[in-house]
Amino acid sequence: MRVELSDEARRYIGRFDELTGVTPTDCLVESERLVFVVPAGEMAAAIGQGGETVEEAERRLGKSVDLVEDADTAAGFVASALSPAAVNAVTISEQNDRVAYVEVPEADRGVAIGADGANIETARRLAERHYDVDDVQLT
Repeated sequence: MRVELSDEARRYIGRFDELTGVTPTDCLVESERLVFVVPAGEMAAAIGQGGETVEEAERRLGKSVDLVEDADTAAGFVASALSPAAVNAVTISEQNDRVAYVEVPEADRGVAIGADGANIETARRLAERHYDVDDVQLT
């Protein structure tokens, strides 16, 4: 699927690339945070040793930065988008629409949901943009 980027998202992607040497494939721009999708295998470079690289990016960009590692499958992508929550399994149902059912341990439900539902909403938005998944539900 082709992701449409706003001019603002393109600018943030360019700045993140300059600061980290990693070129994100997507960026969600929110009022207080940026969510970058980084290519598979480049998460360590984007974070940096001890988190130094991403912390410097946050300081320079003036927003909180969250990172999601890209994946080859919708299920893998949804699991990555819900990180750092532990994900036991993701099942993609294709009845009337595409829904990702995500099994997380009870102890990680709060992490998967996030404050005011921010984490699961981000996972929903990204899964729709990248894999045409209509909804993400925790089981």
